[in-house]
Amino acid sequence: MSPDSRPSGQRKRGDSPMPHALKSLAAATALTIAISGGFPIVYAANAQVSSETEGPGYVALARLADAAPQVLRVQVKKTTVVDPARAPDVAPGLARLFVEAQVLNLIRGKQGVSESIRYLVDVPLNAKGNVPKLKKQQFLLFARPGTRPGEVQLVSKDAQVAWTAATEQQVRTIVTELVSTGAPPAIKGIREALHVRGNLQGEGETQVFLATSTGDPVSITVLRRPGLAARWAVSLTEIVDEAAAPPKRNTLLWYRLACSLPREIPARALVSDTPADNDLARRDYNFVLEQLGPCR
Repeated sequence: MSPDSRPSGQRKRGDSPMPHALKSLAAATALTIAISGGFPIVYAANAQVSSETEGPGYVALARLADAAPQVLRVQVKKTTVVDPARAPDVAPGLARLFVEAQVLNLIRGKQGVSESIRYLVDVPLNAKGNVPKLKKQQFLLFARPGTRPGEVQLVSKDAQVAWTAATEQQVRTIVTELVSTGAPPAIKGIREALHVRGNLQGEGETQVFLATSTGDPVSITVLRRPGLAARWAVSLTEIVDEAAAPPKRNTLLWYRLACSLPREIPARALVSDTPADNDLARRDYNFVLEQLGPCR
């Protein structure tokens, strides 16, 4: 795409009147705050200007991509500082910018996105207390369509991410998993958990059935055999495959589990035959959480 030419009515730096589009965006900013699937969605994002060497990790990118119907790579053409009087909700040490940017790539979303887009973002002031210069910098935006053509709304406070080739490749991998057939659904909780003892001392199997956003089946199985290390796996079908392996870290399935499973099994979900077996189900569930590791 080629950059748009400068509109004849565009004001020069230092002009005080606020452009009409900026007025409409600024007016909506303080009002448009919602919650989607437990993840905060904010119209004007308090996005940090990430450095080339300290990009966000897998979990941060997966959360953003999961919440964003549009993921775009853009190059900033122009920024305008929003008058603090029109942005009273901006936190100290931040400035709200009205950004005009050229879309370089559409990574997720329907075709037909404007070559030039506009959005609001809150950025930290530099060490001297000045607004950072973003012109010509490239970013990945995690957004949804705005109320007017050519406008987008960032989905969270960190939804403007400094572009690097490595970050874009990781985002593309995440998006590919998200939109693929049979992608792991979002986890909403635990439906049932039970432990069944085997014939030998120390032998047993725990099954944990999860509630999902789509109603599709997801279950966790932990197998214990005398003299062998405990083994666990995840199934995305009604059939439990004992040969399945645990999800690899930094994959969508790992993210769904590590970042959504509750810290303990709710008492109502424990349906083993005896209290002792319920305790074994809890033990095996804790083992799975340890194997997954923290969501960060």
